[in-house]
Amino acid sequence: MYKKLKNANLFNYDETMASQLFQETEYPWEVLPLIREFIRKLGPSLDPEIYEKRGEEIWVARSASLAPTASLAGPCIIGQGSEIRQCAFIRGSAIVGENCVVGNSTELKNVILFNNVQVPHYNYVGDSILGYKSHMGAGSITSNVKSDKTLVTIRYEGDIIETGLKKMGAILGNYVEVGCNSVLNPGTVIGSNTNVYPLSMVRGYVPKGSIYKRQGEVAEKY
Repeated sequence: MYKKLKNANLFNYDETMASQLFQETEYPWEVLPLIREFIRKLGPSLDPEIYEKRGEEIWVARSASLAPTASLAGPCIIGQGSEIRQCAFIRGSAIVGENCVVGNSTELKNVILFNNVQVPHYNYVGDSILGYKSHMGAGSITSNVKSDKTLVTIRYEGDIIETGLKKMGAILGNYVEVGCNSVLNPGTVIGSNTNVYPLSMVRGYVPKGSIYKRQGEVAEKY
């Protein structure tokens, strides 16, 4: 059921240290409540030759670049070769994969960034999962709480899927490109190899291999 929304159809498990979480669940929104405890278990097992413990439940790869003005709260893990730039704010429950960029004034909270993800300029990413080599343009954000504060649902091919979550931002598959100043509304799921136009307001499921121009106008890539 809901085959296109399953973890196996969105992500490359080889490109995250959290592969166990995705293998043990069926859908990505089932992963979100498990991130905090997973980090708490994984962190102490990390190789101290590769990862340095920099605070309460904070593990940063020795090869990562961390700006002096960046703020990190645990539990979180910063992967090898990643760059955490000026004034980045990582609020906890965050796994930043290898060779990622978390940029200027970007805020992360309860997220998994697969390897080679870029959120480089003024992004907010909360209660979300960003697949391998996905990229969010400057000023694009995930909105993770509905305005009426009801539980988040996902619109999928005419169905309404109950997530049971009050907070859920966006799920991006592998190689998703989000244009500048776009808003991904609560419960957005974007399939792999999809491009989202700048200034878009996205809601529900966007098929893989698509170009999202505006609500109701989604073209298939040739």
